[in-house]
Amino acid sequence: MIAFLGFGLALALLSSPAAPQVQHKDYLSDEEADKIRDADTPSQRIKLYVSFADDRLKKFEYELNRAAPERRRGEMLNSLLNAYAGCMDDAADQIAVAREKQQGIREALKLIQSKGKEFLEVLEKYQKGGPGLDTYKDTLDDAIDGTKDALSDAAEAEKEMAPPPVRRRQ
Repeated sequence: MIAFLGFGLALALLSSPAAPQVQHKDYLSDEEADKIRDADTPSQRIKLYVSFADDRLKKFEYELNRAAPERRRGEMLNSLLNAYAGCMDDAADQIAVAREKQQGIREALKLIQSKGKEFLEVLEKYQKGGPGLDTYKDTLDDAIDGTKDALSDAAEAEKEMAPPPVRRRQ
């Protein structure tokens, strides 16, 4: 009996993965999750998350303005806004990772600031009275808050970062 339990324990240990698996976010496609996993630096991941957020926001606008809306339109709009907010939250998380590891993300910060401002304008436009606003208002408010938080994190990180070295002419 003890030998059997020992064999079962050994088998369980051998079948468990050696390295922890990266959690797959349900708002990312398998291809997008692979791109994030393959990105070597927080800067690369920030750029990917911002591009994915941009994609979700464009899909949200498309669905919102379609002449023949889907039957489950409210669910789809909320899902797209949640996915957008998740991407922006993850981009902001990568800012924290880069700060902790003291990695340069200046270019990625500029991207998140410029695109974040664009995203905020779009979201606030719909907050003032988009079609069917009552079906996605809470999710829209969360997306706006998440965008503002990401912009704030980016501005704070930019202030903390040392200025780039000045090259002098010889």
